Amino acid sequence: MENDRPQDVTRIEIIDAVDHAFTRSSATKQEIITAAVQYGSGADVLTTLKRLPERSFRDVRDLWDHLPDIPIGD
Repeated sequence: MENDRPQDVTRIEIIDAVDHAFTRSSATKQEIITAAVQYGSGADVLTTLKRLPERSFRDVRDLWDHLPDIPIGD
């Protein structure tokens, strides 16, 4: 692999998996990962989310500051 990001993960896929974690307010890294597990995300999505720093995120868009290499879609 040329870089450390899973090749098949897109922002759309991540949004689908974790968007519901932000319905009440901000979400922590662990809440985001838990949401992805509950959604049934694959290992590539979970590996990507584990790259996030330990903090709270106000909105799903805040994730892209820490995952800038993830493409929007296919």
